[in-house]
Amino acid sequence: MQTVPGFDLFEPTDVLVLGVGNILWADEGFGVRAVEAFNARYKLPERTKVADGGTLGMYLLELIGATKDLLLFDCADLQEKPGTLKLLTGDEVKFWSATKISPHQTGMNEVLALAELQGHAPERIAVVAIQPEILQDYGGSLTPACEAALDQAVEMAKNVLTDWGYAVAVRPEGEKVSPLGDASLNKRDYETQRPSEEEAPREGDVRFFPKFQ
Repeated sequence: MQTVPGFDLFEPTDVLVLGVGNILWADEGFGVRAVEAFNARYKLPERTKVADGGTLGMYLLELIGATKDLLLFDCADLQEKPGTLKLLTGDEVKFWSATKISPHQTGMNEVLALAELQGHAPERIAVVAIQPEILQDYGGSLTPACEAALDQAVEMAKNVLTDWGYAVAVRPEGEKVSPLGDASLNKRDYETQRPSEEEAPREGDVRFFPKFQ
């Protein structure tokens, strides 16, 4: 996991903007792609962090426990059509953390529960959640429905932070923004350099398939 440069990872902060998910499994990576897009467009004031939490689960405990407010990007089973966005707050956050549609959500549920038990739960939590279309596509990119929702998700997050009283500034055009994760996994390179299904079958490595006569 990486954060915006210049921050001590566990230094107390006012707000943490966090994207979670696994970019290797199509729409499960929406949270990571959304926080990347947010960081590329907006700059936050001091005592804030923007981070790609990936699938770190319990390793995020200290980071989450050190913040006053928490804004998350993730996918969720909203019982809606793919690409539908919803802002979850209050009891809806507990429903999201308890409803697992992918392995990384198990970790987030445990992190939030343990932070609360330790008395370090964020005072305010909001989740910008999306209904995924495809999760079982190894090496896959976001589906068109989720890709099209990225801009709206970023703006939803910006509005939440503004409502919470944080000054969200648009980055100057042409400003160089350091990546939140490994540069080789940035959205553009990851998607444009994705091998074809013939080269990299989505169901597994053909070298290890059983050979039936």
